[in-house]
Amino acid sequence: MAALPEKVSQAWENREGPVIFSTVDGEGIPNAIYATCVSKFSEDTIVVANNYFSKTLKNILAGSKGSMLFMTKEGVSYQIKGRIEYYEEGVIFDDMKAWNPARLPGHGAAALKVEEVYTGANKLLD
Repeated sequence: MAALPEKVSQAWENREGPVIFSTVDGEGIPNAIYATCVSKFSEDTIVVANNYFSKTLKNILAGSKGSMLFMTKEGVSYQIKGRIEYYEEGVIFDDMKAWNPARLPGHGAAALKVEEVYTGANKLLD
């Protein structure tokens, strides 16, 4: 499993606004959502709280890979791609419940496992 390059890890800490989290269905139709409840679990895993997933959850459970796009306060964008694991219990789920706002349901934790990282067209991770 790959880890975020140091530059991207630092950029993550300097991100602004929601991320865009994308999945695809079994026919290859993309689905993208804005996600505000996100956190870096480790250098190889970014977690999105499932507060109100519908198509996104269906796609994840069907085996979709995913991507996450975020922007820094300076306007530099980064995209992380990889497989998605879904948790309704365990360490990653418990961690999500600790940072997800209590007023939100936090049904599960979608963990994007880092495989590829880009800034613009430049691939930062092989």
